Amino acid sequence: MRQASGAIEVTAERQGLFDISDRVLGWVADQAMREGLLTLFCRHSSASLLIQENAAPAARHDLEAYFARIAPEDPRAYTHDDEGPDDMPAHLRTALTQTHLSIPVLAGRPVLGTWQGIYLFEHRRRPHRRTIALHLIGE
Repeated sequence: MRQASGAIEVTAERQGLFDISDRVLGWVADQAMREGLLTLFCRHSSASLLIQENAAPAARHDLEAYFARIAPEDPRAYTHDDEGPDDMPAHLRTALTQTHLSIPVLAGRPVLGTWQGIYLFEHRRRPHRRTIALHLIGE
């Protein structure tokens, strides 16, 4: 059994979903493990990780619109606004999604479905640089 750890940096220029699949798949390939378990962890409280539809841009747009409706940027709705009106809604959106993913690895690749991609979901409006920690255990 072997282990590998690393990180990728993602620059999110805006709010929304950013496909990081190729970067994750590349990192896994570099580790040269045939099978195992990949864990990804987003080291931030106002961004999250999702496995989501990767073929139809409308699906990503609808997800972004849905989260804007359920956690709106309404300054009257929250007391926490230390970093602006998108601060608390970003934390709520992260709480409703996830900051980590576990993905099996077989034949040297993460096991994703045909239409699945790995996404950073940036919940803040202004640009942010996000760090995703990666850990792979396997053979």
